[in-house]
Parts: sequence; C-alpha cells; structure tokens
Amino acid sequence: MTNRPGRLLALAQLANSVGDGAYYVTSALYFTQVAHLAPARVGLGLTLAWGVGSLVGVPLGRLADRRGPRGTSVLLALATAAAIATFLLVSGFVAFVVTASLYAAAQSGLAAARQALLAALVPAGERTGLLARLQSTLNGGLAVGAALGGGALSAGTAAAYRGVLALDALCFLVCALLLLRLPAVNGATAVAAAGGRRFAVLGDRPYALLALLNAVLLLRLPLLSLALPLWITERTGAPAWLASGLFVLNTLAVTLFQVRTARAVTGLGSALKVLRRSGLVMLASCAVFALSTGRSAWPAAVIMVVGAALQVVAEMQQSAGSWQLSFGLAPADRMGEYQGFFGTGVTVARTSGPLVVTTLLLGWGASGWLVLGLLMVVAAYAMGPVARWAAAGHRTSPPVCDPVPVS
Repeated sequence: MTNRPGRLLALAQLANSVGDGAYYVTSALYFTQVAHLAPARVGLGLTLAWGVGSLVGVPLGRLADRRGPRGTSVLLALATAAAIATFLLVSGFVAFVVTASLYAAAQSGLAAARQALLAALVPAGERTGLLARLQSTLNGGLAVGAALGGGALSAGTAAAYRGVLALDALCFLVCALLLLRLPAVNGATAVAAAGGRRFAVLGDRPYALLALLNAVLLLRLPLLSLALPLWITERTGAPAWLASGLFVLNTLAVTLFQVRTARAVTGLGSALKVLRRSGLVMLASCAVFALSTGRSAWPAAVIMVVGAALQVVAEMQQSAGSWQLSFGLAPADRMGEYQGFFGTGVTVARTSGPLVVTTLLLGWGASGWLVLGLLMVVAAYAMGPVARWAAAGHRTSPPVCDPVPVS
C-alpha cells in the first residue's frame, strides 16, 4: 500500500525542490535588480516573513488534522504557487513583505501538512526510511534547480529571472496535482483533533523542549550558505570558489547516503544513539574547521573539505534521529499540529542562526568553532532524557485510532 504513496510523495518533493533550487540561487538578484529593492530591505522583509511563517505552522498543521492533510497540502501548494507568481508583480517594500509573508506561511503550513499526510499513509516503522528517501530526492531536485538557476544568472537579464519565478510557480502547481492523486484520509483524525485542548502541543513541555533542542542542532543550517563562505574568504587563504564546492559535496553526500544513514534508526533507542553520535561528529567537524585558521590556500582547502565531510555525516545522522522523535512522540490525532511545531525549529535556525554563527565564528575565531561544537554535543545528549520524559507521557495517554485512508 505504501509504494504508490511513497512514489507520489517523492515526485511531489522533486517537483517543488527543482523550483526551489532555481529560486534560491536567483531570488536575491531578482528582488534587488529587477524589483529594485535595497538589499537591506530584502533581508528585513524576509526576516519578517519567516517570522510570520514560524507562527502559523502550528495552526495550519492543526487545520490539516481537522480538515484532512491531503486537501490542506494541495491548497497550501497552490497558495505557494500563487505567492511566487505574485512576486512577479511586486514593486515596493510593503507589497514585498506581504507577498513574502504569504509565501513563508504557505511553505511552513505545507511542510506540516505533508508530514501529517505521510504519517497517515505510511506505517510508523517505514516513516524514517521514506523521509530519508524524500530528503535525498530534495537534495537532487535542489541541485537540478540550482543548475537551471545558474543559467539565469549567466544570462543576467530580467526576463531570465522572471522565467525562474514562473518555473518555481509551475513546479508547485505540479506538486499540488501530485498530492491530489494521493489517497484521502477519512474523518477519524479530524474528529479526534476537534476535541480536547486547542494547540495542545504548546502545553506538551517535553515535546516543546525536544523541538527547542532540535532547533539548536539546526544551527548548522547557516554554515554552508553563510558562515563557511565568510570564513574561507576572511580567515583562510583558500579560494572563494571552495564555498560552492563544499555545497556541492554536501548535496551529493545527502543524495547518495541519507537513506543508508537512516537505516540505523528503528526506534527511540537507536534514534537517541544516532543523535548523540551526530553531536560528537559535529564537534569533530568544528574542531577541524578551527584548524584552518590562517592557513594558506591548499592546506586550508584540504582541512575545509575534511571538516565539510564530517559536517554532512553529522547532518544526516541528526536528520534521521530527529525524524524518528518528531513522529514517534507525537499523538496520532494531532500529527499536523505537532509537526508544524517541530518544524518551526528550521525557521528559528534560519532567522537567528546567521547572527549566532557569525558572532561565534567570525567574532571569536577558532574558539568560536569549539563553542559551537560543544553546544551541539550538549543539545544532542540532552535529547535523551527529554525524549524519555516525552515517551513516558505518551505511554500514559489514551490510545487513539490510526487514520484510515479512503479512496
């Protein structure tokens, strides 16, 4: 039963990730050179927008629980496509903030609703493996999209940048159509979620603490896109293009090895073991990066490649372990709500992470790398007692019925 849903979820992931990959590499230039917004205003607008996105993840996830995750996912994919298309008409800061907020809200809600849909259609024992395959698909799609975006960057014309936005909107339309082909889920989930406390996840202290610890582990997100490029150019003699090479290394590694890494995670115990290991590997990665300080071109480049290899191993381990915890410790009748809350860790890391990592790494130098690594170890090891606390509460909760797919 799960083969067809798994294939459709993967195809939907591939569709929107190709569009996202093209969008990510060209959007900054589109907003500054075509929409004529000041770079500082683009940064401010996106920060405000993703702040909105972090707030609506839980209510939109609850909507998926109440009204059905498939329909909610389809509508949010369409809303994302509409927001991207609206970027083509943006010409002022206020319009940009409004449109970007709609985009961020739709993206945050879509992530939560799709997680709830996956939970409804895929048995618990198969979810981590499928999520690993989806992550590999995501990285492959981003690579293809980035290559397409590179073509637009080479052209450097307004028409090329607008073409990328049109492609991204089209990709989300395709995503919506693919999600629509998945089985619907009957009203059992919606009925169960309608009762009880509204936004119960906000009162679930162990799960909320898990989400916070996971957000700390996700501080790795700004490393490849922001911290390492700045570190390479300001603190080492390595060539600037090495930053793009490290990004390619990361993308290929996740595409090829995420599924294999996730096979080690089969339950709570193995998830915690993998998470602890990820913290230690991340500490080793940070220590290696610290060794590159002041090195000349080739020694620095070799050190950076080794550090990046360790970092992607830690990333894949952390992803596999956190997927297991986020699903396994969430009530079946509130999966969308809980996934929406857990997913805010990505938004928090992307909004606060740049300030944290640049302050630590560029401000403190090599010692900042060690502090970051130790922070990762503490967060990874703290996951253990908190997850067991959450599991103990989960065992004492009343049992709920699993949602049943209907045609």
